[in-house]
Amino acid sequence: MTSTRIALVTGGTSGIGKAVALGLAKAGWTVTICGRRAELVEEISQGGLVEGLVCDVTSSDDVANLFSRLRKKHGRIDLVFNNAGRFAPAKPFGDLDVVTWREMIDTNLNGAFYAAREAFRLMREQSPQGGRIINNGSISAYVPRPQAASYTTSKHAITGLTKAISLDGRAHNIACGQIDIGNAATDMTSQMNSGSLQANGTMMSEPTFDVAHVVEAVTYMAGLPLSANVQFMTVMATNMPYVGRG
Repeated sequence: MTSTRIALVTGGTSGIGKAVALGLAKAGWTVTICGRRAELVEEISQGGLVEGLVCDVTSSDDVANLFSRLRKKHGRIDLVFNNAGRFAPAKPFGDLDVVTWREMIDTNLNGAFYAAREAFRLMREQSPQGGRIINNGSISAYVPRPQAASYTTSKHAITGLTKAISLDGRAHNIACGQIDIGNAATDMTSQMNSGSLQANGTMMSEPTFDVAHVVEAVTYMAGLPLSANVQFMTVMATNMPYVGRG
């Protein structure tokens, strides 16, 4: 690995993505973030720690163009934190509409595939060869929340994607791992303080934990030599409903 370590964080304009991008930059990485909203990309770029590029990860052409720009500027990529994702409103399975299903799969799964594929191609071709891809999974990659079929399915699929990249990456010095996060305190999880739907049909407030611990975890995973890999890591609020959920 060269002395300048190049990282990309998708969905890096807010929440976990923004926190991780800034944390990696402070740890010495040269970081690019991407996001759909130009004003947010510009806002985080103005801080000077990271570069921001506009990209809609649901578009394979957008993602290919993003990596073309990274290749032209840096010549390589050493780390991709595949973070871009979204939630859907709770909806009983029988009432889940096709539009919502497709939106969730397009962002959470297809977007992760497009970014990982472009990263894999560049890491395979660059010299020295190799790099690391870290996929943002979820507690829902293992157990569902009620009325969240589209999100759950997309995150279960991320686990399969991680394993497939890990296997196919061996020949090219490409490591791939997954971090599964439960209730990190961000704007996206703020509603958990007032109550989240539980498997028994009740509403219950759920504990959260400081997103700084996610930053620490991803930075640790990213900093390993390519001869070592964290295949799966779960970081969660200790008392959230996960073990025994439902």
